[in-house]
Amino acid sequence: MTAPQRLTDRKRESIVQAAIAEFRDNGFEVTSMDRIAARAEVSKRTVYNHFPSKEELFAEMLQRLWAKATAQSEDIYRPGVPLREQLRDLLNTKMKTLGDSNFIDLARVAIGATIHSPERAQAWVSRLNQREETFTIWVRGAQQDGRLKDVEPGFAASQIHALLKAFAFWPQVPLNEPLLSAEKQQSVVESALDLFLCWYEIPANPKPV
Repeated sequence: MTAPQRLTDRKRESIVQAAIAEFRDNGFEVTSMDRIAARAEVSKRTVYNHFPSKEELFAEMLQRLWAKATAQSEDIYRPGVPLREQLRDLLNTKMKTLGDSNFIDLARVAIGATIHSPERAQAWVSRLNQREETFTIWVRGAQQDGRLKDVEPGFAASQIHALLKAFAFWPQVPLNEPLLSAEKQQSVVESALDLFLCWYEIPANPKPV
């Protein structure tokens, strides 16, 4: 019973990898399920058995690339651990995604495809927002522990995302600038930490007024 499952998993992985290459090389509109099947060396029926549509396959790829670099334990917020250390870990894992050429290539394809279909864009953004919920949960945990100011958690999470994406996403996706070096990534992360914690962190021993 286990061997067929392993074969199914291998076929699914082949389909995903073939689709990544096809979308990257040819864009969303030109890529077809036939081309993906041929590149994966499987039948078109096998592709549809795993993914009911091209839109679903593309969304799955984006989500998988995101999940690969942002997997976290269930205990996202850690009481007693310095906020900077915790947040640095979260930002570094996010930077792994933003520094992944496959993710950036597919994001570029996605933005091009969504120009012609706002509905499609909403579906993809919804998928990715589910992955960014990690930061919102972390902010909420730090607030409940009395270590961050009272602010809407989703708003604060969006701010910290924006601090990274301003340097490690938007220049690369529409403008085709090179990916950040490891040194530049760390500089962006540390600067984002300075700005975020300077505004939101509650000092452990605040000075009396």
